[in-house]
Amino acid sequence: MAPSALDNISCNDVTKDFILTNVNMLCSIERSPLETDPLEPDPGALLLRVQLALNVDDLTASIDFYTKMFDTPPAKIKPGYANFAIDQPPLKLVLFENPGQGGSLNHLGVEVESAEQVEAAEARLAGAGLETSGVDDTICCYAAKTETWIEGPQTKWEWYVKTGDAEILENTPVSASGPLPSERGPDVCCG
Repeated sequence: MAPSALDNISCNDVTKDFILTNVNMLCSIERSPLETDPLEPDPGALLLRVQLALNVDDLTASIDFYTKMFDTPPAKIKPGYANFAIDQPPLKLVLFENPGQGGSLNHLGVEVESAEQVEAAEARLAGAGLETSGVDDTICCYAAKTETWIEGPQTKWEWYVKTGDAEILENTPVSASGPLPSERGPDVCCG
């Protein structure tokens, strides 16, 4: 594998390969012929951004690294938590300080613009036979959100829209259409 910016961080080869594969995939998406600069976001396009939530050993060092890597400062920093809203490639990078688990995947997600998009995704996923958590309004990861969770073969996926800021890391349901977090088992929010 060619040298990359990931060579200087502490994570296993599977995580590095996963990050590089998905970032390269996002960068290779064909652009509209009307777009003159593929690095400039289309102001009329709907937000659809992949979320990559990683466990890190040292939050401060990780914030410094990813700020330089993506040339983007964090959108939010809280105790044991940071997130970046990166325009290019379109990525929501979330960091959870979990000493001893650094370099491992916490969960994946898809960030959208509206609760209607979350509901449509949940209906499509459930219609395809995938078990979802239902659509919930929650406070989790220092944000108010409308979300649904899907348990994949190897990791959890969150489909969500952020509706506001909050001061709570743990999952707190505001309303729930599916099983309550306590009925879903441990670690449903933010792994």
